[in-house]
Amino acid sequence: MIELTNISKRFGSVDALCDMTLHIGPAELFGFIGPNGAGKSTTMKILAGLLQQDSGVARVCGLDCRTESAKVRMMLGYMPDFLGVYDDLTVDEYLQFFASAFGLPRKARRATIESVLQLTDLVGKQHAPVEGLSRGMQQRLGIARVLLHEPKVLLLDEPASGLDPRARIELRELLVELRRMGKCIMVSSHILSELGEMSTSIGIIERGRLLFAGSIAQAFARSGVGERITVRLEAPADTDAADPAADARRIADTLLREDRVARATGDAESTDGRPPVGRIVIELQPGENGSAHGHHFLIQALIAAGARIGSFVPEQARLEDAFLRLTKGALN
Repeated sequence: MIELTNISKRFGSVDALCDMTLHIGPAELFGFIGPNGAGKSTTMKILAGLLQQDSGVARVCGLDCRTESAKVRMMLGYMPDFLGVYDDLTVDEYLQFFASAFGLPRKARRATIESVLQLTDLVGKQHAPVEGLSRGMQQRLGIARVLLHEPKVLLLDEPASGLDPRARIELRELLVELRRMGKCIMVSSHILSELGEMSTSIGIIERGRLLFAGSIAQAFARSGVGERITVRLEAPADTDAADPAADARRIADTLLREDRVARATGDAESTDGRPPVGRIVIELQPGENGSAHGHHFLIQALIAAGARIGSFVPEQARLEDAFLRLTKGALN
């Protein structure tokens, strides 16, 4: 649905995109990740026909974005990071205007508008002034606008920017539903935890270079990020003689002999004025998950090392960790 082959774009002395190659299939929700200035918006604008690349080929649904831009625009919906709305219009007037601009037949407009209002949960707001809508509702209105002509591909640049937690959850549910409907969606965001929950694949870009593209599981494997477990040991009976930090480090060193353990560190912590207890932070090898079997081997290893387990708390691998390990934190 989206094909970028050796795309490069330069602004003066700055390489905005450097020889980017990327393929995104149908019914895929592709999370596009990178710092400000990395090249995310430039990529989307090239696909939308708003910019022309210096070299390479960009295609949407097999159509060349440079030579067949008019046809491409009918196949995709593009929502920029800042959505300009006409404050003096109602929601219905706003959608009527864009339905006309997209060339929808007059007889079909009402049914189409009611359909996108239903999908974006804006039913009952069609007579409300656009300027009176909350930020979250304006974002949903923007998505309603890009859905009017039933595009196969959606390009959403920072759609969750400025939204409160409830609005972000509602937006995430909407995007997941659109993917179920078969839409190919490219969405950029700085909220990596949300991209990790809804994306089928991700791309990580930095300084115009695509560092990674693939599934989230592949990102964890490439970055070496696995599931993390925090183990707190029971307080020793003889607090005067015991050194909980040394005991935790000894057990952590023992766990490192296990092939399925990537990292293990030990220290001590004290809470609420209580005597310190040992704490062990374990990271499993990428690909190991929170199955009962996976945890069973770890619990057995802890007991064999003499650990008296007070608590055992698994934490799923985080997309933020993979991002930090795959990037260098550099900006243009």
